[in-house]
Amino acid sequence: MATKVHNSDGWLYDPILPDSSTWPIVQLTNHRDEFLKELVELSIQNIKETLGNNPSNLKDELARTLYTERIRLTQTPWKADAPDEKEFWSQVKKHMVRINAGHENPNAFGHEDLIRRIVTRYAEEIAGVFDVKAYDFAKGFTTFMFSRLLNASQGKGFSRFWDSRHNLHDKIHLIGEIDHIRELAKQGTVIVVPTHFSNLDSMLIGWAIQSIGLPPVLYGAGLNLFGIKIMAWFMNRLGAYKVDRRKKNTLYLETLKMYSELSLRKGCNGLFFPGGTRSRSGMLEKRLKLGLLGTALQAQRMNFVDDGEDAKKIFVVPVTINYNFVLEAQSLIDQHLKISGQEQYYVENDDFSTSSKMLRFIYKFFTASSEIAVRFGTPMDLFGNRVDEEGRSFDPHGHEVDIKKYFYSNGEITKDLQRDAEYTRMLGERIVERYHCEAVVFCSQILAFSAFRIFKARYNRMDLYGLMRLPSEDLTIRPKQLMDSVDKIVERLREMHAGGEIQLEKEILEGSLSNIVKKGIANLGIYHAKLPLMFNAEGDFQSQDIKLLYFYHNRLEGYGLHKVI
Repeated sequence: MATKVHNSDGWLYDPILPDSSTWPIVQLTNHRDEFLKELVELSIQNIKETLGNNPSNLKDELARTLYTERIRLTQTPWKADAPDEKEFWSQVKKHMVRINAGHENPNAFGHEDLIRRIVTRYAEEIAGVFDVKAYDFAKGFTTFMFSRLLNASQGKGFSRFWDSRHNLHDKIHLIGEIDHIRELAKQGTVIVVPTHFSNLDSMLIGWAIQSIGLPPVLYGAGLNLFGIKIMAWFMNRLGAYKVDRRKKNTLYLETLKMYSELSLRKGCNGLFFPGGTRSRSGMLEKRLKLGLLGTALQAQRMNFVDDGEDAKKIFVVPVTINYNFVLEAQSLIDQHLKISGQEQYYVENDDFSTSSKMLRFIYKFFTASSEIAVRFGTPMDLFGNRVDEEGRSFDPHGHEVDIKKYFYSNGEITKDLQRDAEYTRMLGERIVERYHCEAVVFCSQILAFSAFRIFKARYNRMDLYGLMRLPSEDLTIRPKQLMDSVDKIVERLREMHAGGEIQLEKEILEGSLSNIVKKGIANLGIYHAKLPLMFNAEGDFQSQDIKLLYFYHNRLEGYGLHKVI
């Protein structure tokens, strides 16, 4: 059993690797040059295989890459772009023109020197570095600041900022299979795959990972975020690798995937948001982006090729981040309605692009008197099998499984991209399933679900967009009607909790109906200018913003709860 401590640096559990020099992410940085050389060679090898080892295909892909990169530089430039981007691609164009015109002698494969130059540049852009001193500073600073903000919200006066009576763990509850995950992290490589609802998810999950004593993880961050000075300073030193979603060419994508695969082979724990972006609708993710998960499968295969029976396993840990409120809910649901309704709905831009805006966001987030739950779910292997604390895999019938055999064909380990893509798809489905089982339901979400379903039934001839246009005075509910609905939902949720189908906060499990409603109304949309649900002067429930109510209602979609009310 892990030792729990509550000291000033923010650890909740003792670190499983106290000596930072043994952290795989530190060793990767110490041997960065060698790593980059290996990354470039393996990426080029994969590019050739992808293009069928055909010189003509390689030439065509070079032309596509040059074309799309020039469009990127002219149409969607970012602050984080390298200052010599235009110069580099101008040189690439000149070099390619000379080769095609026969003024230079291409090598045996044709255009391979140019491919190497581009892949090397991509590799150097993608690969991050890790600074232990910066990590220690960031860990201490963020814990101090978040704790101070938390205490500032508990009373009046500036002196409250320096109080220490409230620990950050009083607000953010870390729960779930923590001891199990710590044991697995000692034996192999762990990939954390969280849900994604807020801009602060990355910061929050990073804090949670270090709080349970795991070594730092490698994680991908959008290159655009490096244009925000304060974020760039931290991420450039904390192992973040850069992901540029504007780049869709084969050369870049293969280099990015190989970076992920190779770092996992080197034993670095990883963090992927498989949903890709924040959930615009407020629903738990149903469809995942599987590209980086696929690299984990290739890393596991290569571990078996290189180390045989001594190969380390790679484990996947679904994590649900659970909020009573999401500060960006208004812009997120606007974007969702815009996408789903097309011309039926107009959306304003969601702007979160400067250091000052980010700091204001953090301030609002941590001074809101509302709890957060980060639940570490049941670990699994890369084929969705349950694993015990010794890392052994078991199928749904409880039989032990040798996962190495998943890679066998004709008696040997083989590379089969089609087969592995199917395995990755199945893993994605398993992660989605676990998200729904590991999600923690708050009282506020029950109220939102109940209220929105009542409005939906009342105006059943309206489509969703008509419902969104109703004025606030038409969005009232008598207390008894809402209480009856909440009562039925709570009863069903308690049954589901007993069966392991969902997780509930303590108030829902043990509290009275009136306390559930009281806590729910106090926390629902706590920081929004217009409240999703409130008490009005007549003592009825009323929605000031049904779009927000819909957003928070969506967290309980997919459980069939509408059938009980």
